[in-house]
Order: sequence, then C-alpha cells, then structure tokens
Amino acid sequence: MQTFLPFLLFAFVSSITPGPTNILVLTNSSRYGLLRTLPIVVGGCAGAALLVLVVGTGLGDVLARHHQVQTVMAWVGIAWLTWLAWQIFSAPAEAIDPDQASSGPRLGLWSAASLQLVNPKTWMMALAVVSVFAGTDADRMLRVMWLSLTFFLVAIPCMAAWAYLGVSAAKFFRSPQSMKRFNQVMALLLVASAWLTLVV
Repeated sequence: MQTFLPFLLFAFVSSITPGPTNILVLTNSSRYGLLRTLPIVVGGCAGAALLVLVVGTGLGDVLARHHQVQTVMAWVGIAWLTWLAWQIFSAPAEAIDPDQASSGPRLGLWSAASLQLVNPKTWMMALAVVSVFAGTDADRMLRVMWLSLTFFLVAIPCMAAWAYLGVSAAKFFRSPQSMKRFNQVMALLLVASAWLTLVV
C-alpha cells in the first residue's frame, strides 16, 4: 500500500500524457468513430500491461545489461512510428461523414498490442515500473502481476479519453481540407513523440 498510490499516479500520468499510441488513437477515432477505435484502445493497453509483465520476469535485467539492444529497439520503434506518421500525413483529403465509416486501412486490436513492442515510450514505462515498484523480495513476481493488471485498468479510461477527444475533434473537421490539416498536425505530433524519446 505504501507504493500503491504512487504507482497509480505514475500509471495515470504515463497513460494520459501524449505519446505515439494516444496520438494514433486520437487520429483513428477522428476518422472511424469511437466504437471502431475501441479495439485499438484495448490492444494498446493490453500490450503495455503485457510488456510490464514480460519485463518483470527478467527481460528488464537483460536490457539493462545490453545497451546496444536497447538502442537497436529504440531505433526500430522510431523508424516504425515515423513510417506510420508518414501514412497519416500523406493520406488523401477526405471529408468526415458521421453516418458512414471512412475507408482505408486502420489499426486493430492485435496491431495496436504489437505496436507496444516497438514503442520506445512503452518500453521506458515498463522498465520504470519494474525497477521502481516491483521490489526485490520473494513476492516480486506476484507484485509484477498486480502492477501489470493495475496498469491495464488505469490505462483503459485514459486512452478512451483520447479516443473521445478524437471523435469530438472530428465534428470540427468536416471538410476534406480541414481533415487533411488535422491529420498532418497529428502526424507531426506522432513523429515528435517518437523522436523525443531519444532525449528523455
């Protein structure tokens, strides 16, 4: 209990602050609506929680000892997120029709979950959770499991808030040109959130 409240605050701040996954949720919900974005929300939160669990089983120690592996993973993640940002930035101008779903590829539950594997922010969060809150006593693995589950439960409403924000933003971007500008701003924010992990 001594570390539970600080962890809740950490999980909330980590989940609600802008990052690659939140920006992708916002962008997708603005184009496809809230219901069609919920799988991304669940997948992203589940992937992050699973990463906490995996890092807590010992992978975090391996990464801490091999900085080259951390560097390679960070660059792969940044390259992938930059490519996603370019797809959003270069998407053709398209008006939002509230009665009809937009066409084109979009993230789903599994792709959002696997995105966490190359998301530098999620890796830093998972390493911080395990190193600060997991402890070193005999109950460490049980604590890691509870931390993972708690992070999932805290992250769901936080990411859902970003999805709702995207739906609300879409009401102001009904013309093709205004929607294109919105997508371009989101793409630039996605690139910035990915590349800023290098200086954090």
